[in-house]
Amino acid sequence: MFSFLKKKPAPAPDDKGSVFTEVAFADVFAKPAQPSQTAPLSIPPVELSAPAVPEVQAAPAAESGPGAPGAEPAALNVVQTPATPSTAVAADPVTQLAAPAPRQNWISRLRAGLRKTGQSLAAVFSRTQIDEDLYEELEEALLMADTGVKATQFLLDDLRRRVREGRVTDPQAVKGLLVDALTELLLPLERSLEIGRHEPTVMMVVGVNGAGKTTSIGKLTRHLLSHDQKVLLAAADTFRAAAREQLSVWADRADDGGAQRSGRRGEVDIVSQQGGDPAAVSFDAVNAGRSRGCDVVIADTAGRLPTQLHLMEELKKIRRVIAKAQTDAPHEVLLVVDGNTGQNALAQVRAFDDALQLTGLVVTKLDGTAKGGVLAAIARERPVPVYFIGVGEKLEDLQTFQAREFAQALLH
Repeated sequence: MFSFLKKKPAPAPDDKGSVFTEVAFADVFAKPAQPSQTAPLSIPPVELSAPAVPEVQAAPAAESGPGAPGAEPAALNVVQTPATPSTAVAADPVTQLAAPAPRQNWISRLRAGLRKTGQSLAAVFSRTQIDEDLYEELEEALLMADTGVKATQFLLDDLRRRVREGRVTDPQAVKGLLVDALTELLLPLERSLEIGRHEPTVMMVVGVNGAGKTTSIGKLTRHLLSHDQKVLLAAADTFRAAAREQLSVWADRADDGGAQRSGRRGEVDIVSQQGGDPAAVSFDAVNAGRSRGCDVVIADTAGRLPTQLHLMEELKKIRRVIAKAQTDAPHEVLLVVDGNTGQNALAQVRAFDDALQLTGLVVTKLDGTAKGGVLAAIARERPVPVYFIGVGEKLEDLQTFQAREFAQALLH
């Protein structure tokens, strides 16, 4: 989920003539109020169902495609700070506006995606009694799901304690206790992605070849545009053929869906330089984002294997150069990992975290995997927050991570 802070007044049109009107989130989600002679009002954090995403590119919205009407992004946590007297616009307190149906549909897809993992785990609890054979079979199933040795041992010890303290005798009841144990293990990974504390918020997205970095950026952009964020994308994967075009296509798809449903348009710009230096492109993008009044700048980098040390050094260089363009940036360093890679995903988290100090993960391709337990291994050995998980190619298939929701889907 996102945690949004109130933004400053809208900037003036830039030299390209583009204008982005920033609107306080209270104005978007609450009843209209008189703009004059009204005291500032502090709005408490609330859960909102995200409106549809309006995204960029000047091309007109398409009638179909992955971003077509009907796709709803995840419910996002919008946090608003008290308004200042000079810019305050009063609003009524925001109440629960969540629409559970779209999220429920996605949970069904998540369960379907994790079925291969869940079937081997669920079969353990078909036994007639709780004995050592049950625990041994469960240990084998957890290891086969790439939960890892440390996380598996932790879960088994925790499960034995829960069974003993609860005096449980029904194997099916043990399954529910395992859901509780897994949820508790995964909770450190459940954290909000904060947008708005920095202007712009600069994100650097990394990962190995084929993990789905560019695709995930397109989906992430959709979520940002659903909250009227102005986004600038840096095509810093300068040597891969058609990398910029791929980024552009995903931006168009996100824009098509949002513009038709919300009635307002977000804006996405792309900064690129074919065959240029990735660090230079990232530097120019951050400067452009600041001058154009963007809310978020996202740098798409080239795929890197953690064993390619000289190429990992290039990523460190990009990070240093971004910091020169904006002192406190990058504010988020996101690693995109393929959920099908199992324990290799944990190795990637270790390597990229050691090199770049990761702030969050995006776990993709969880649909159809038999290795869904890898999140438990990450939680036990390198608990980097998981901001999003993906179960498909559509824009709406990237959703916020929730520990209990994932544990229930894995063991349903």
